[in-house]
Amino acid sequence: MPKRPNGYKWWALSATSVGMLMAVLNSTTLLIALPTLTRVLHMSTFLAIWVLLVYMVVQTALVLTVGRLSDVWGRKKLYVAGFAIFTVAALLAGLAPNGLLLLVIRGIQAIGGAMVMGNSTAIVTDAFPRHELGLALGINSIVIALGQVLGPILGGLLVTWFSWHWIFWFNVPIGIVGTLWAWKQLQDVVPPAREPALDYRGNITYIVSLVALLMGVTAGGIMGWTQPLAVGALLMGALGAMLFIRLEKTAAYPLLSLSLFENRVFLLSNLANFFIAMVRGAVILLFVFYFQGARGDSPLEAGLLVIPLAAAMGVIGPISGWLADHIGPRVPASLGALCVAIGFVGFGITLHRSTGYGLIAVWMILVGFGNGLFNSPNTSTIMGAVSPQSRGVAAGIRTMLFNTGGVFAIALVMALIASRLPSSVMMAVLAGETARISTSGLENLLLALRSIFLILAIIALAAALFSWIPARRQDPTPTVSRLSHTRVS
Repeated sequence: MPKRPNGYKWWALSATSVGMLMAVLNSTTLLIALPTLTRVLHMSTFLAIWVLLVYMVVQTALVLTVGRLSDVWGRKKLYVAGFAIFTVAALLAGLAPNGLLLLVIRGIQAIGGAMVMGNSTAIVTDAFPRHELGLALGINSIVIALGQVLGPILGGLLVTWFSWHWIFWFNVPIGIVGTLWAWKQLQDVVPPAREPALDYRGNITYIVSLVALLMGVTAGGIMGWTQPLAVGALLMGALGAMLFIRLEKTAAYPLLSLSLFENRVFLLSNLANFFIAMVRGAVILLFVFYFQGARGDSPLEAGLLVIPLAAAMGVIGPISGWLADHIGPRVPASLGALCVAIGFVGFGITLHRSTGYGLIAVWMILVGFGNGLFNSPNTSTIMGAVSPQSRGVAAGIRTMLFNTGGVFAIALVMALIASRLPSSVMMAVLAGETARISTSGLENLLLALRSIFLILAIIALAAALFSWIPARRQDPTPTVSRLSHTRVS
C-alpha cells in the first residue's frame, strides 16, 4: 500500500482540482466563443471546427503516453510541467493573428493539457484510501460542474465586454497559481514502476493512427465521406490501428496493456465512459447551435441559458461519490446514464424555436443530474479494477476514451447538421448570424438538432446497459473498496 503523509490527500485533491477547473474552463469558454472567433478571424467552417477539435485530438493522442510516463517517471514532475506548458500556450494563443496559427498553438497547449489531465485521476487515486475514493471523485465532479457553469458565462462575458483574446488569457493567472501550487504540494506516494523501457514504436504508431482516424471522421462529417482526405485518413488510421494492436501484443513494455481489457469490469465501464463522453461532448455544441444559431441569442445569453445543465451536475456530484462508496457504483452509474437518455428524448421531441425555456431547463436539469450521477461511480469502478502501478495507464485509457468520444460526437453533430443545410447556411449558423438564415433554413437546423438528440439518447441507453452488466455476477452492493481487489496481473 502507498504511504500517504497525514493530510496529503486533501492537498493533492486541491492541486488536481485547480488543473481540472482550468481544463474545463478552457473547453467551455471556447465553445461559447466559437461563433465570434469564426467571424473575427475569418475562418472557414473546417478551420473553425479544427481550432475547437485540435486540443481534444492532441490530448487524446498523448494521454496514454503521459499515463505510462507517469507510472515510470513519477506523476508530480509531469503534472507540474504540463501546467507550465498549458499556461505559456494560453498566453501565446491570445496573440495569434490568424486561425491557422491559433490552431498550432492550441495543439501545443493540448500537450500540457494531456500531462495535467492524464495524471489527475491517478494522483487522486494514489492519495485517497479506497473507501474514500468515491468522495474524492465526487468533489472533483463539483469542480468540473463549476467549470461547466462558469465557462459559458465567462466566455460570453469575455467576448462581449472585452475581446476574443481573453478567452485564452484568462487561463494565465490560473495556470501560474496551479503550477506553483502543484509543485509545492504534490508528492509521488506510489513508487515508480520498475520498467525503464518505453514502447516507442507503439507510441508513434498509436499517435499517427489515432490522429488519422479522427481527421478522417471530422473531415468526412464536414466535407463529405467520399472526399479523398476523409477516405485516405480513415484508411491510414485503420491500418495504423491494426499495426498498433499487433505491436502491443509483442512489446516488452507495451504502451497499452491489453491484458487490462480482460477484466470485464474495466472493459465495460470504459465502454460506458466512451458513450457518455459522446453525449456530454455534443450537448454544449448543440446548444451553441440552438441558442446562438436558431434563436439568435448573444454569447453571454447563451452562456447563462445553459447554467441548469451544469448546476444539476454539480449538485449531484458529491452525492454520487457517496453512493458509490456505500452501495456500490453499479446502480448510480446505470441510473445516471438512463436519466441522460430520458432528457435527450425530451429534447428530441419538444425542441423548437418557440419552445419555452422552462421546459428546456427541465430537460437540462435531468441531463445534468444524470451526468453527475454517472461520473464518479464510473471512474471509481475503472480505477478500482487495476493495481496501483497501473493507475497511470488506466487513467490514461479512461481519459483517452472520454476525449475520443467527445471528438466523435462533434464529428457526428457536424455531419448531421451539414447534411441538412447548404454550406452558406451552415457558415451563417456557425458564425451566429441568424439574420442571414431563412425560415426554411432554421426549420432544417431544428430538425437536425432534434434528430441528433434522439440518436444520442440511444447512445446513452447503451451506456446504462454497459454500466449495469459489470456487477451482474458480483455482490449486489459492491463497494469501491471491494472492487479494488479485482486486479489484473
